[in-house]
Amino acid sequence: MPEWYHFERDEMTDTESGSFLPRMRLDDLLAELQSRLEAVLATRDRVHSLLEAVVSVGSELDLETVLHRIVESATALVNASYGALGVIGEESTLVQFVPVGLSEEEIARIEHWPHGLGLLGLLIKEPQSLRLRDIADHPDSYGFPAGHPPMRSFLGVPIRVRDEIFGNLYLTEKRNGEFDEEDEAIVTALATAAGVAIENARLYEETRRREAWLEVSSEVTTSLLSGADPHDVLVSLARRTREMTDADVVTISFGASPETLRVEIAEGLGAEELLGIELSAGETVAGRVLRTAEPQIADIRACPDTPSGLPKSGPSLSVPLGKGRLVRGVLGLGKRTGRLPFSSADLRMVQALAGQAAVALELAEARKDAERLGLLEDRDRIAKDLHDVVIQRLFAAAMTLMSVVKLVEKPEVTGRVQHVVDELDATIRQIRSTIFALHTPREEKATTVRGQLMDLVESARGHLGFMPGVRLEGALDTLVTPKLADQLLAVLREALSNVVRHAHATEVSVTVDARDAVLLLEVADNGVGVPEEGRRSGLRNLAERAELLGGTFEVLPHEPRGTCLSWRVPLA
Repeated sequence: MPEWYHFERDEMTDTESGSFLPRMRLDDLLAELQSRLEAVLATRDRVHSLLEAVVSVGSELDLETVLHRIVESATALVNASYGALGVIGEESTLVQFVPVGLSEEEIARIEHWPHGLGLLGLLIKEPQSLRLRDIADHPDSYGFPAGHPPMRSFLGVPIRVRDEIFGNLYLTEKRNGEFDEEDEAIVTALATAAGVAIENARLYEETRRREAWLEVSSEVTTSLLSGADPHDVLVSLARRTREMTDADVVTISFGASPETLRVEIAEGLGAEELLGIELSAGETVAGRVLRTAEPQIADIRACPDTPSGLPKSGPSLSVPLGKGRLVRGVLGLGKRTGRLPFSSADLRMVQALAGQAAVALELAEARKDAERLGLLEDRDRIAKDLHDVVIQRLFAAAMTLMSVVKLVEKPEVTGRVQHVVDELDATIRQIRSTIFALHTPREEKATTVRGQLMDLVESARGHLGFMPGVRLEGALDTLVTPKLADQLLAVLREALSNVVRHAHATEVSVTVDARDAVLLLEVADNGVGVPEEGRRSGLRNLAERAELLGGTFEVLPHEPRGTCLSWRVPLA
């Protein structure tokens, strides 16, 4: 092979290799440029997504909706499978947990939401970002509750509302690898914007609550001044209180006895089961409020005898109706598990409304006392008029007729005048019984023999269609023993029942006389009389009662028509 050939071949190889190396460097530069452009575009897209998320979160004013949108936006920005927001409450525990990425079936399988232990507790104690490749590798890892899906990669970022730690964002299971610094920076930026959105939602909710409170206060005041029924006012108050505090159930309970409280009003979740039940006034939330007159914000799990209709483990708020020794009942509110706890603003508002409810009760009692006082004054005035005017004039008329009797010579005229005098005398005695009834308050009537007799006669008024005449003589309340009074009332009840069913009367008179060691009961009517044939089981019972007491029972004709039942027993 000629030497020139080798020379030319070597020269060509050197030339080709020299042009190939620059070409390789250019390809690397272009590839690097392309990758950087793709990174810039990706960053631009993520920043754009972040801005959209910030706008979406800030455009909503309902607090629970804001919290849910924050978690949804965070999971979308970092491509996480699961996300949650834990709201921190008192004593550094999680009072609300807002999950995203779990189906309803998966949520139902979880035994309980986290309480703020393990890694979640570490984020509460040390509010700073935390990024992990595997949750199980961290020394503070506490594990998951039963039914919780497995999770490995983790990113936690605190949410601050001004200088206060509101809660933490938890993101797990990134779909395309592990969470990196860029993910942490994006979620941190979103958490900053979320704090502003939460603060705005809180302010809006507070403003709306104040407006609603003013409206309810105006309604209650108007109802009270217009004399509405206190129960209706309390029902309206309970319903509006539940709406304003977003509670699931509200109850108003009053003391049924020193040991129990009875739920008189219930609105919302399980109201049908709660209405009318009795709660122990011992170591329960309502019992403590009733005894101490101090409001209580607690977990309903602290109340061991919580009714079945009430949320078992949600936040609760109980305030007294009244202050100091004038506490009349307890207004209680409850929420389901996982709901936001009641705030101090809720407490102030509910206390104010409970104070108005106490005023409603006091006004109702004052109005009832005023009506009772007015009724007693009217009765006293009527009794005085009857005694000082009517009885005196009747007595004067009777005395005049008695003096006329001596001047009349015809016996039939004398008999008629004497009959009129006897009728005037009976009328005077009946008016005196009426005066006594007017002077006796209704509360005392039920505890005295006279009062029980009058109540029984008044109860027959609706069946007869008219009020029977009543004449009560003697010291009935002193001489008639309780056992004898029971027999007397039973006989009178049976006699009036017979008149209603059989007599077809338009007038009935009842006479009870306790004098000369004898108790006499007479029931006279102007009806059709007792038929010769017919059932007499009721009359036989009256006769048997008289015989057992050593007395007598007679059925006599009543002039000019009707029947007179005479039941007479010794007082001893």
